[in-house]
Amino acid sequence: MNSFKKSGQPGPITRLLSCTDKEKKNYKGMHLAPTLEVPSMSTHPKTGFKIREFPLPGGKKADKAFMFFSAGTLLLTNLLGLVHWLKYSKDAENVDWVVILDADMIIRGPIIPWELGAEKGKPVAAYYGYLIGCDNILAKLHTQHPEFCDKVGGLLVMHIDDLRALAPLWLSKTEEVRDDRAHWATNITGDIYGQGWISEMYGYSFGAAEVGLRHKINDNLMIYPGYTPQEEHHDDDIVYDCGRLFPEPPYPREVRAMESNPNKRRALFLNLECINTINEGLLLQHAADGCSKPMWSKYLSFLKSKTFAELTRPKLLTPNSRKNQAAEQLDEPGRPHPKIHTIFSTECTPYFDWQTVGLVHSFHQSGQPGNITRLLSCTDEDLKEYKGHDLAPTHYVPSMSRHPLTGDWYPAINKPAAVLHWLNHANVDAEFIVILDADMIMRGPITPWEFKAAHGRPVSTPYDYLIGCDNELAELHTRHPDACDKVGGVIIMHIDDLRKFAMLWLLKTEEVRADKDHYAKNITGDIYESGWISEMYGYSFGAAELELRHLISREILIYPGYIPEPGVNYRVFHYGLEFGVGNWSFDKANWRSVDVVNNCWAQFPDPPEPSTLDQTDEKLLQRDLLSIECGKKLNEALRLHHIRRNCPDPSSFVKSNSDTTKEAVSYRKLGGVNGVDTQESALPAVKDGLFSSLRFWAIALWAFCGVGFLVVMFVVFSGRKGKGTRGKSYRNKRRTYLGMSDMNGRDRLLRGDLSL
Repeated sequence: MNSFKKSGQPGPITRLLSCTDKEKKNYKGMHLAPTLEVPSMSTHPKTGFKIREFPLPGGKKADKAFMFFSAGTLLLTNLLGLVHWLKYSKDAENVDWVVILDADMIIRGPIIPWELGAEKGKPVAAYYGYLIGCDNILAKLHTQHPEFCDKVGGLLVMHIDDLRALAPLWLSKTEEVRDDRAHWATNITGDIYGQGWISEMYGYSFGAAEVGLRHKINDNLMIYPGYTPQEEHHDDDIVYDCGRLFPEPPYPREVRAMESNPNKRRALFLNLECINTINEGLLLQHAADGCSKPMWSKYLSFLKSKTFAELTRPKLLTPNSRKNQAAEQLDEPGRPHPKIHTIFSTECTPYFDWQTVGLVHSFHQSGQPGNITRLLSCTDEDLKEYKGHDLAPTHYVPSMSRHPLTGDWYPAINKPAAVLHWLNHANVDAEFIVILDADMIMRGPITPWEFKAAHGRPVSTPYDYLIGCDNELAELHTRHPDACDKVGGVIIMHIDDLRKFAMLWLLKTEEVRADKDHYAKNITGDIYESGWISEMYGYSFGAAELELRHLISREILIYPGYIPEPGVNYRVFHYGLEFGVGNWSFDKANWRSVDVVNNCWAQFPDPPEPSTLDQTDEKLLQRDLLSIECGKKLNEALRLHHIRRNCPDPSSFVKSNSDTTKEAVSYRKLGGVNGVDTQESALPAVKDGLFSSLRFWAIALWAFCGVGFLVVMFVVFSGRKGKGTRGKSYRNKRRTYLGMSDMNGRDRLLRGDLSL
């Protein structure tokens, strides 16, 4: 119980306690843990065999421990208790994942099923190599699928549906193996005592084989401390004897002095941690029982020290500890991955059209599995004039930019509204949905299996500026503020979760948008205090309502202009912010009203060539290379789009100046505010002798006037004392707030405050 509290394990804890009526009368430990009483089978009701008559090899107890996420942790003394819990406990109706432990264990850190890769039908377990009965006649006698028998136990992580199917068979197979005395021999079971003591372990393996559960085996989760107590405590009242502890082990500094080998020293530290944590738990229990404060000692001082707190802090999973070793029988070549469908939302405007062209082009190049669908939100009037129907596979959605009930102008609400409409009207056969914004470029596949998304465990990217998850905003808008995750941008979610969640996403967006009293920057993190990021909070609060906790990955998305982490292969550019390289820059807001898609050969200013970049600073070089890649990908998508439109070759025709300006233009940003754009011709020069001659003299005259102007200015100011110039090493990116007309540009608002 003490280690559970220290470990950071999510969910409450419950003990399933098996006692006979006689034992219960004298039992003093009902207060030691939240408890559910279950029938005892220490003496089998049919055979009368007393399990406790057998010696306990190595101090092994007959207790099993179960940890149920969202329902809690269950300590179980026999398998009948598990069946009893599943049948009669209301907690079992709401549980999704189960972690099964032995009672004689210390939890050193949280055990999260989805982080370990547990799947429905594929539990995670520790390896019990001594269960040789899986390889011989024992398995053939006790399961119809001996080839499915996995040598596992100790720590088990499984889905509740799997446990419901397994539990009765686990019990019956345990009874069956226990009754098969003819095959208790060590050479058949691996039990060195030859007494059928490990029948329950075989009951598990054979029962799992019967229902087809195939395990992922992880040997990085559990360890046996090498420390051996001086005395066994099967029937000891150490819990109730005030001030009584197990013998204190050596101190860390003593271990460092006695062992120079770092690996052996680490093993000794694990031994110390195990016993010290038990002793700490005993002290806390004695205090809770009203025992007087023990006399000061060096050891008690150590247990309260920062050194001990540091040694016993929760141990989190590392990349190596996440790796599961597949059992030989788990080799399933050709097993198909779940289906994926990618969606993104847009509106009927030229602004979203060129973004659509870029995203769809990059989607096809990225290797992303499955199909992509554009959710297009339009009014009836806009739809009549709209030209971009063929830009992407499209699902049409009524626009909610102007809220039909309140009249509020808030285009960002179209995103959750469109997702909900699509779910209710489209025939969706995918298992996982990937949700993107239109202003993104894909660089590679975004798959649930790579990023460990699972049913009940979506994946997203960090939006650290959503500070409302940490304050009164979350407390006002969700019953589970502790489940509020600061995420957005890219979302990978199981279809069943999305169906439950989509309506809450929309409703919470409306709710936060209407809460104008809490628009303040210090509450929402929105520097404009306009409620523009209400949809983002709608997502986080809606997910919190369902207690959908996200795996947050910083390796999926990057904003061009940000310095990348070394070695990370980002899958998505999100160009919602201005970025640039040298004198070239790109800000999507400056192209809001420009019809780049329907004007032949129109494109954005070309970024510089990578060969022109400064090679001295590797971090800045990688940043600029990514910015150039994003700009080039947008122009590449537009060029191919114009080719598909059968735009005429720009070098094969001559047009009047007015026609040229109208049909083939390139746009460059002049730095004006509020998205002001200018246009300049991008067509190759027309080869006409007279025109070329006139143009030459016009240019020469313009150059002469310019030089003359500079000379005059130099003379005028040459006598004045220079005041110097100020420079700065890095030009801050311009932040432009565009009111309520950019549903996917809202993340640009906080560029100066973000650290994504």
